[in-house]
Amino acid sequence: MEIFLSPESWIALLTLTFLEIVLGVDNIIFISIVSNKLPAHQQQKARTTGLILALVFRIGMLLSISWIIGFTEPLFSLFTYDFSIRDIILLAGGIFLIFKSTVEIHHKMEGQHDEKGKKQFLTFGQVLFQIVALDIIFSFDSILTAIGLTEEVLLMIIAITISIGVMIAFAKTISEFIKKHPTLEILSLSFLILIGFMLMIEAFDVHVPKGYIYFAVFFSLLVEIINMRVRKKRDAAEPVKLRKRFEDGPVK
Repeated sequence: MEIFLSPESWIALLTLTFLEIVLGVDNIIFISIVSNKLPAHQQQKARTTGLILALVFRIGMLLSISWIIGFTEPLFSLFTYDFSIRDIILLAGGIFLIFKSTVEIHHKMEGQHDEKGKKQFLTFGQVLFQIVALDIIFSFDSILTAIGLTEEVLLMIIAITISIGVMIAFAKTISEFIKKHPTLEILSLSFLILIGFMLMIEAFDVHVPKGYIYFAVFFSLLVEIINMRVRKKRDAAEPVKLRKRFEDGPVK
């Protein structure tokens, strides 16, 4: 454990942990939205199980670093672009994220009910599969960031474990907050469309600084929170207007 005696190791661990948490923002937004498709008593179980499986997958990837680096080697060329396994996964993930978010927005606008008017739920397995599948896609940025910052696999594992722990701790709070505020859910789905588009263009080696994306996300979120507070104060201040027949007195 000599690595923990070095200040550089602690700096690398703190930096990597912070970056892993930031990179997990888009993941936790998706998890919060998709888990709300389950009955209430299954939501927390799905979030926790999905994230634990994601942690196991990421640790497995870290222990196979040479295999992961091989994912970036070109497999074939199309026009002027070279495609690797990583590019194919990012492209497929981006398309899925855009499709899934667009469908969810459509359901929010049109309503998603069965013939009897009851709300439709996904099965536990369907939600768990979506959480794990999307986390695998988001894992590539996480793993490649870790590899770029340090050569110590143990530090990578600790940082990723902490970041997953933070996701598990706050996923329920974020999920309930999004569920309580429908406009925030639409905004979150719009973020996922933006992130899906970013994944697609990254598959073509067009790199967009993630700082721009995260700034747009947090700025839009701040504006929406301000709007929510303004609406709440306005609704509380507005008097209840009665119809004229009640204003004139009781009907005789």
